[in-house]
Amino acid sequence: MEQLSLFSQEADRIAPLASRLRPEALDDYVGQKHLLGEGKVLKNMLDRDLVSSMIFWGPPGVGKTTLARIIANMTHSSFIDFSAVTSGIKEIKDVMKQAENDRLSGLKTIVFVDEIHRFNKAQQDAFLPYVEKGSIILIGATTENPSFEINSALLSRCKVFVLQALTGEDILELLHHALTSKKGLGNSTINIEERLLQAISVFANGDARTALNTLDMAVLNGRIEPDGSITVSEETLEQCTGQKMLLYDRNGEEHYNLISALHKSMRNSDPDAAVYWLARMLEAGEDPLYVARRLIRFASEDVGMADSGALQVAVAAYQACHFNGMPECDVNLTHAVVYLSMAPKSNALYAGYGRARQDAKTMLSEPVPLQIRNGVTELMQELHYGEGYQYAHDTEEKLTDMECLPESLKGKCYYSPTGQGDEAAVKRRLEAIKEFRKGKRDGK
Repeated sequence: MEQLSLFSQEADRIAPLASRLRPEALDDYVGQKHLLGEGKVLKNMLDRDLVSSMIFWGPPGVGKTTLARIIANMTHSSFIDFSAVTSGIKEIKDVMKQAENDRLSGLKTIVFVDEIHRFNKAQQDAFLPYVEKGSIILIGATTENPSFEINSALLSRCKVFVLQALTGEDILELLHHALTSKKGLGNSTINIEERLLQAISVFANGDARTALNTLDMAVLNGRIEPDGSITVSEETLEQCTGQKMLLYDRNGEEHYNLISALHKSMRNSDPDAAVYWLARMLEAGEDPLYVARRLIRFASEDVGMADSGALQVAVAAYQACHFNGMPECDVNLTHAVVYLSMAPKSNALYAGYGRARQDAKTMLSEPVPLQIRNGVTELMQELHYGEGYQYAHDTEEKLTDMECLPESLKGKCYYSPTGQGDEAAVKRRLEAIKEFRKGKRDGK
């Protein structure tokens, strides 16, 4: 018996830090306050023991599996962990049969399916009758959009909860807990500066598993002092992460100040300032792909049709960052930043979508005009779908006067091109089109 106990203790000691620290109660769970804070939907469901089938959608390392296990403990349910990679329909049906027998005995069964998006249609369908009958409470976890990856019939019977990446404060809380908990590193004296814990938090980018595994690796490779304590140095941490540990909080105020400075410098056609702010971000350890994504947005929001090549340059810079990585991609981003700074500016696309969005949000039930509906079936044709449709390619001008907006929005103008850069030609073309249609409708 003593040997078994020693073996068990050794197994616990060598288990990954993230596994050893997996919380077992909701009070120990970190993050997702938008779901688990007082008065929030999921917290209310748990407090009232009204748990139903649900899908957890969120990035890796945010606690999807942990939350499912906690729910099982809170509801005194049998917990079955399914793998979408190794489980087939036979295994599903065997477990469902046992769950149905347990239900008749008054025992709830929670079936947790990690990476449920990897199940094919037949495997997902195998769950459906048991979810409908209440034989099981299905909790699926996915990093992919459930709307595209989960059968609509199954999805309609599940409540989708979106789990968010953990904040820097959440990650720091987990790291401090790991250093003090007896389940974690609390049995040793660890010397590590707060700024290095902050650097781990930034490196983890919202992923608790990455943060804890990084800390575990850094401690394992730390320097053992004469008194038996362990010191984690900046050099050790850099070796474990492969990154320079510059103090830069990607989720803090300075992050947003710097990206704002870059954006506004480009908008003001100031390449010198824009390149400076770019360098400030990259040299502090900012993810170059984040910067590249912001440039892609800028290319359409602030340049738009005044120079459509700006979007191509920004997308190419993003791809270059993928190919090269840092530090080589710094010049690729500089290329894009200078191009965007010097490009003619137009926010007509941004403003146009804003006007259209406002109407779309307040006029959600406007019907699609019959003439531009697709009458692909006999019934649709009987209901006049497609009746009156005018095929632009059949005309010499490649234009018709057919109305494509709902009747209540007839004549509405969303896109108003400016006279900047290439958009001046677009403006002339649009004015000619509108004049042509007006003439056709006036019988000219």
